[in-house]
Amino acid sequence: MDLSLIQKDILITLITLYHQHSRSIKGEDIADVIRRNPGTVRNQMQALKTIGLVDGIPGPKGGYIPTALAYKELNLNISEGDYDVSISRNGEIVKGVNVTEIDFTTLCNPDICHAVIKLIGSAKFFEIGDQITIGPTPVNKLVIKGEVFGKDESEQSLLISTSEMVSLPKKEIRYYMSAPLKTLQSSATLRETITLFNTNHIHGAPVIDRGKLRGIITMSDITKAIENELPLATKVTAVMTTDVVEVPSNTKLFEVVRRFKEREIGRIIVVEDGKPVGILTHSDIIRVFPSL
Repeated sequence: MDLSLIQKDILITLITLYHQHSRSIKGEDIADVIRRNPGTVRNQMQALKTIGLVDGIPGPKGGYIPTALAYKELNLNISEGDYDVSISRNGEIVKGVNVTEIDFTTLCNPDICHAVIKLIGSAKFFEIGDQITIGPTPVNKLVIKGEVFGKDESEQSLLISTSEMVSLPKKEIRYYMSAPLKTLQSSATLRETITLFNTNHIHGAPVIDRGKLRGIITMSDITKAIENELPLATKVTAVMTTDVVEVPSNTKLFEVVRRFKEREIGRIIVVEDGKPVGILTHSDIIRVFPSL
């Protein structure tokens, strides 16, 4: 069927908002995004409903939802096993929008590398000059960073000038962790902790009690303790962090990169069979993958 430009615009915006909020979408919300009169949107919605591309949900919390035919009409063939390739705008993930295709247009140019980014979702959520990050992609774990210099809202695509392209290492974190693990008993003092850090040139260590992980103490914790005039005879349990992120040693490195960013942490404890065997720090990742 032949859809008008405004109908395509409304439909792709509906799909984007629907994936963002996981609920029916009101015509006024669509009108705000596409900058159209709400009455115009409602009239077009009735036409789209008539041809089976949207369903209307009654009630005060009602609105519209896209049908399976809508995805097919827009060539958004999303299979059950497809992997969502996220896209971030100025450091924030754009919900409801994913990348479906990346076409490099100037890959061989020695000075520039442009690409066309095709989206599942609306290009209206992006502006010229936005700094974007795409990925990682499912197979090669490719991450692309660049700046938007153009967009085609009729085709839901962005034109970007790439600044970085990197492929995340796929090896398990056991290959990057520091081991054997330097640990502290829960009875250790701050003085003993400082000695351990200086001797081994480390900035953090897990606290163990009867073979079980109880917490982690870092140089920052010690610095705060000293600033608060705590004596060096203070037990580490008084200043350690008990919320420790533990990750199995067979986890792929690219899988933990996001955890570091989301949790804003500097280190994780690597475990095997429930027992700590190593530590992976943000610095370890930077050494492997400098652009992170």
